[in-house]
Amino acid sequence: MAGKIDIGIIGLGKFGGSLASALHDLGQDLIGIDRNERNVRDFRNEIPQVYQADGTDITALEQLGFNELDHVIVSIGGSMEASILVVLNLQELGVGKIWVKAVSPQHEKVLQRLGVDFVVFPEKFVAKQVAHRLLVPGIMDYLGLGEDVITREVAVEVWKGKTLSDLDLTNRHQVQVIAIKYVGDEEFSFVPDPHKPLNEGDTIVLLGKAENVLKLRNN
Repeated sequence: MAGKIDIGIIGLGKFGGSLASALHDLGQDLIGIDRNERNVRDFRNEIPQVYQADGTDITALEQLGFNELDHVIVSIGGSMEASILVVLNLQELGVGKIWVKAVSPQHEKVLQRLGVDFVVFPEKFVAKQVAHRLLVPGIMDYLGLGEDVITREVAVEVWKGKTLSDLDLTNRHQVQVIAIKYVGDEEFSFVPDPHKPLNEGDTIVLLGKAENVLKLRNN
C-alpha cells in the first residue's frame, strides 16, 4: 500500500460504505474491503484504497496490510459468525483497536466477551440522536453547530504536567476544551481549571471544526 494508512473498514455496505466516505471526506487515508464486487465497484472512484477481499481470510487481510493498521471497523451485514471470525483474525494480526457493527444483542454480548473496543448499533445510535434533538434541541444544536463541528475525547499522554493555559489550544489550534475527567473521577468537570496540571490518563473533551480537532495530536 502506498503511504501510511491508519484505518481499515471491512464491509462496504450501507453503514461501512457511509463511514468510509465520511472518513475520506475528512481527509483520512483508509483502506476498505468487501467480498461483494458491486460494493467494491461503487466505492472504487471514491476511495483510493478499496479491494475485493474476504475478511474471514486471515491471509488476505495480512497481504493487504491489515496487520499494520491502528484501527479497524468491522461492518459485515447479517452474519454474526462471519463478523466474529473477522474479529478473531484481526486480534491474531495484532490490530490495536477494533470497532464492530453488531447485528443483535447476542452478537454484542459475544463481541464484548471477545474484548472488542467498541460495539455500535447504527440504527439505535441514530434513533437516540434524533430523540435527543427532538426533546432537548438546545443541547444537540450546541453540539452540532453545523456539519463540520465535532466533539472528541482525548486521553492525556505527553500533555501530562501541563495546564490548559500552557497548551493554549484555542489560540494555537482553534479547538476548545469543554470538559475534563480527571483520573479517579467518575464524572466530567465542565468548567475546567486552566491552571491545574494534567495527569496521564485524564480525559479531555475537545470541540471544534473537524479538520482542527482530528489533526490535533496528543503525542
